Amino acid sequence: MPVLLNTAYFPPISFFAAAADEFTLSDDGVNPSKVYIEACENYQKQSYRNRCCFYSDTGKQPLSFPIVHTGGSHNNIPIREVLVDYSVPWVVRHKRAIASAYHTSAYFDYYADELFSIMDSGIETLYALNRAIMLFFFDKTGIAVDLRDTDDFVPAGSDRYGRDLREAIHPKRPDRILAEAGLEKPYFQVFSGKYGFIPNLSIMDLLFNEGPDSILYLKNFTVRI
Repeated sequence: MPVLLNTAYFPPISFFAAAADEFTLSDDGVNPSKVYIEACENYQKQSYRNRCCFYSDTGKQPLSFPIVHTGGSHNNIPIREVLVDYSVPWVVRHKRAIASAYHTSAYFDYYADELFSIMDSGIETLYALNRAIMLFFFDKTGIAVDLRDTDDFVPAGSDRYGRDLREAIHPKRPDRILAEAGLEKPYFQVFSGKYGFIPNLSIMDLLFNEGPDSILYLKNFTVRI
């Protein structure tokens, strides 16, 4: 069944686990997951739409970027019309924070330049920026996805676009996606010796630490060469 998700900035691991659920490998080839991103909602504050969580030398920390204030309530702005605010140097700050946290990880140098070039590209809208970052991580983690935008807004619980997980993944409440998929398991993290394993951080935490083995964390199968 396809899955319906909200747009997200450096989405959490559970987002990618949900997206990878229908992705399979067989003798006939790769069977990608079909994933819909909610493109017809209004913007909502204090969500993963413009924030993420990563593992720094002080523990779990958030990153968020500002949007352009157009007057009135942010909640009335269609998600595809939300503009990223580049009047403050948040991109530089985010890149410094990410580099500080992950420069000693096994795969940071392998992926950082390409990822940072996306962040430096000045993509105008939140929706387009998030999409570019999501596609980068789908590609690098090895998840085959048929990524689509919704054509209209459907009420919560509708199955028109598949399994509705729009409200399931939120920074202020835990989700059960990894548990339900049997994916609650630790992997190496740079600062785990100080603070222990922290689950369900941004996908960058998994990719920088596990690299091409990230797919083995997100899917319970062994890739056959």
